[in-house]
Amino acid sequence: MRSLRDRSFIRKPGLTAALLGLGATIAFAGSYPIEGRWDATLETGKATVPFRLDISGDGPNLKGTLYNGEEKETTTSASFRDGVVVLNLEHYLTKIIATYKEGKLAGKVEARGDKDSGGSPFAAVRHVPVKLDAKDVPVIAGTWEIPHEKPSPKGEQAWRFIVKQNGAEASATILRVDGDTGALTGYWRDGKFVLSHFDGSRPGLLEVTPLSDGTLKLVESASNRPGTMIAYRPEAARAKGLPQPADYTAHSTMRDPNEVFAYKFPDVNGNILSNEDAKFKGKVVLAIVTGTWCPNCHDEAQYLVQLYEKYKDRGLEIVALDFEEPEQQDSLSRVHAFIQQYGVKYTYLIAGAPAEMWEKVPQVVNLNTWPATLFVGRDGKVAGIHAGFAATASGEYNLKLKEEFTSTIERLLGEPAPILSSASLR
Repeated sequence: MRSLRDRSFIRKPGLTAALLGLGATIAFAGSYPIEGRWDATLETGKATVPFRLDISGDGPNLKGTLYNGEEKETTTSASFRDGVVVLNLEHYLTKIIATYKEGKLAGKVEARGDKDSGGSPFAAVRHVPVKLDAKDVPVIAGTWEIPHEKPSPKGEQAWRFIVKQNGAEASATILRVDGDTGALTGYWRDGKFVLSHFDGSRPGLLEVTPLSDGTLKLVESASNRPGTMIAYRPEAARAKGLPQPADYTAHSTMRDPNEVFAYKFPDVNGNILSNEDAKFKGKVVLAIVTGTWCPNCHDEAQYLVQLYEKYKDRGLEIVALDFEEPEQQDSLSRVHAFIQQYGVKYTYLIAGAPAEMWEKVPQVVNLNTWPATLFVGRDGKVAGIHAGFAATASGEYNLKLKEEFTSTIERLLGEPAPILSSASLR
């Protein structure tokens, strides 16, 4: 999945904002003029992306929330002074800056560190409920597959397209080997579903048109890889002999499965930790190849927080092998904001820059997804690797992932701990 670090969507002004409203209105508190629900848009240079923005509270309690179906991202801080609202999402190094005038917001979305950009144009108006007509709306709910003529850069020959539908409303995601696009939400109009997403990092706009042959035409226009795709029901794809999506549990493997998985990096405070430390030795460890620039890594971290709370007292440790851009190495400002925002209590080790990942984690073959989760047994050997992270928008694939993670953790925790000498614990 791509993030704001690609910067492509904030470099060029685009089309005039076209606003979409979804769901019910939040009451407007007249005592604080910006509080309430807004129909917002940002211009990517390729498309106008609508999204839902809620603003609540006031003064030090001011907060912005971005909604994408069941998913939501909240600001790390916010302010409203002299008619200007600033909504910070420091865990993405993103901020929305807008001026309130005559009941509207106008401004920009900024991504810190992009020296060439003045920001992506942003606008918002008060939410207006849309009257939806479910008459004659085709049913597209369920799982589809998107085959490729050529393998993707990660070697994939097909992706999944997962749709939830309630009459004229729909929520969907494209699930690749490294994770999903987040929930794209919208509704049926003019013969197609128009679905969008923005969580502070990855803007998305997808038009879904049912075709007479039972397939779907998907037109992606806001991401860094726009284009037209065709989605098939799995049974139709098999009948045509089309390739299947990647196996997330077989995509990456250990070069030598009999080797102990080794790592040695500084934590966020500069303290050097390794797999030989008493904190990890003899424990079941989830080693996560990750980066806070990666939206799917944000998705996984929120689930890892839950796993760590559930299993830490039974002998589970989680260690993030974190790869950040060179300009982030000194301050680690996004890493610290990320840790605080999600309440991360497991260990974060700063392993290097993303381009150094193959050098710093040489024991894994075909390691090319963000994130990648290595299940390390009490003997220090890798018992399995899961590529990517299917988040809640992926529906049954998110549930299957959680079943896989918990069953693997419980199986490894049930194995006898090796006998450690006192020397090995020093």
